[in-house]
Amino acid sequence: MDRNTVTGLLLIFVITIAWAWFTMPSQEELERREADRAAAQDSIAAVQAQQQAMSEDPDTIATEPAERDVQISERQEPASVNGTSSRALGRFAAASYSDTLTTIVRTPLYEIELSNIGAGPVKYTLLEHRTWDQFNIQMISDTLRSAYSLGFLSQQNYNIETNELVFEPLHETGSVELGDDERIDIAYRLVIDNDSEIRFTYTFIAGQYAYSLDVELINMAPHISGTNIDFGWTSALNLTERDFVQDAQNSSANVFLGGSMEKLQISEQGEGEQRFNGTIDWVMTKTRFFGQYIKPVTHSNAAILSGEVDGDPSLPGTVHRYKVAVQSSFAQNPTLTYELYAGPLRYYDLRDFHENAYDVIEIGYALIRWFADPLVRYLVIPFFTFGSLFIANYGVLIILFGVIIKLILFPLTQKSFKSMAAMKELQPQMKEIQEKYKDDPQKQQKETIALYKRAKVNPLGGCLPMLLQFPILITLFFFFQNSMLIRQQSFLWANDLSAPDYILDLPFTIPFLGDQLAGFVLLMSAAMFFQTKISGGMSGGAAPSGGPNMKAFTYIIPFVLLFVFNNFASGLSLYYLVYNVLSIAQQAIINKQMSNKKPELQVAEERKKRPSRKGKKKK
Repeated sequence: MDRNTVTGLLLIFVITIAWAWFTMPSQEELERREADRAAAQDSIAAVQAQQQAMSEDPDTIATEPAERDVQISERQEPASVNGTSSRALGRFAAASYSDTLTTIVRTPLYEIELSNIGAGPVKYTLLEHRTWDQFNIQMISDTLRSAYSLGFLSQQNYNIETNELVFEPLHETGSVELGDDERIDIAYRLVIDNDSEIRFTYTFIAGQYAYSLDVELINMAPHISGTNIDFGWTSALNLTERDFVQDAQNSSANVFLGGSMEKLQISEQGEGEQRFNGTIDWVMTKTRFFGQYIKPVTHSNAAILSGEVDGDPSLPGTVHRYKVAVQSSFAQNPTLTYELYAGPLRYYDLRDFHENAYDVIEIGYALIRWFADPLVRYLVIPFFTFGSLFIANYGVLIILFGVIIKLILFPLTQKSFKSMAAMKELQPQMKEIQEKYKDDPQKQQKETIALYKRAKVNPLGGCLPMLLQFPILITLFFFFQNSMLIRQQSFLWANDLSAPDYILDLPFTIPFLGDQLAGFVLLMSAAMFFQTKISGGMSGGAAPSGGPNMKAFTYIIPFVLLFVFNNFASGLSLYYLVYNVLSIAQQAIINKQMSNKKPELQVAEERKKRPSRKGKKKK
């Protein structure tokens, strides 16, 4: 290629480097996150004693603000002592049940432990998925009280959060195991007076990560200020991957409303909150591969997303905490229904929950999302899902997938490689022009264009096809980075295709690279170097007088990509390795065909050199 073609390639390269610059994980030494900071300091018995003391005279609590917190007209963050509520709750402090009990529901997919402190889950263990160090994944970070909470402002102007209150179980506590398509209802109630109560009823079905919750507000209007209540998830999600920094930096809170998704992500130390008004389809919080959703069924009018980062985001010990809540009105319907999901971010599980639930997975830039979504949903995911029925090894599936993508892109790459080969054949003539007119750039450019016309070669013929296939490559770049499909799938020396396959420890740390080298990345970079070499350095000849040596620069690109890809998923590097090896073979075949075929320009010049028969005289 000439300078113009390389300029196009540089644009692609700059975009890739820019994205990698902002997303590359920190090179700090990977370490296990600090021990749980919210460990219980006192027993539940102390909590009960405190709540009973507060409930002895609820009217006094409500009418003597000088001895308690000053009454408020707006909702405030709850104060806590020893991990449990210690603030005034008015009439609701007297409503707490005296005993604290747990119930465990075990299904083939998960085990959930529910507590009557808040009437919700305090542990949620996935039975088919493990952490990087091979422990069953426990998603909930705060195990002292329910991860779900119903919040509202009481008529006494107290900020009420139900995960601070102790409900009465309406079922037999203990353990229950569900099999096949069995289902079970788990119910709790919080009695306010003889006529008023709040009732939570969960329905669990074996064989799926989704479950439901009915919240009944029985004659609660006299006790709640206004008609709006908030129901949300309040616990941080535990991180599960070896690279805690990357896992945490993929954490976020999301909401889907009005046909589009919005995301709240805190990139620096601090906190933030955002409110979205309108009918809410769902809200959720996530880490890199796991998440929880809340989908209001009966009514919704707003969503509140909040997040907090308690330290430097580039350090492994930093906690990223995201909360989400859905606001609903109970004026017309005192029973509010929510569909809930907690588990892996797998396409088919999420699709069954909501058709847009998979939108939280990054599969490309927003500009090409219209293209990336169908490609991933209708080609990539079905291929791996169907292929895994016959081939258990996902590394082999990635290789086969690379071959298929190469065949799909064959018409584009064939035209591009032929153009590169033709440009390579013109390099001697181009070098002559550059030497002959080295002091006259305008004349040099004019003669170069004339050479292209005589040879019938388009200098952009190799660049444009590459730009057309760029959306596919970018989509696959994001997909292999974030796909649950290849998590903890091994191939050759790579134990986890969703993580880097480090094979070499360095005695020092290199900026942006780290102190380890990944195996597939080294092979990918080597393959890209040979591809560059066999295509002639992707250059149209020597650099113009005073210009940069573009040919030498293209040889640097594989070395730079070694830095970019070294800390990415090994499945991604494996895919590009396969793609580059196939490209080398394709370019070698084309080069051989071109060398056996005289260029049109050479044929034309030979015809000009032949003596004309018309000029010969008969003797």
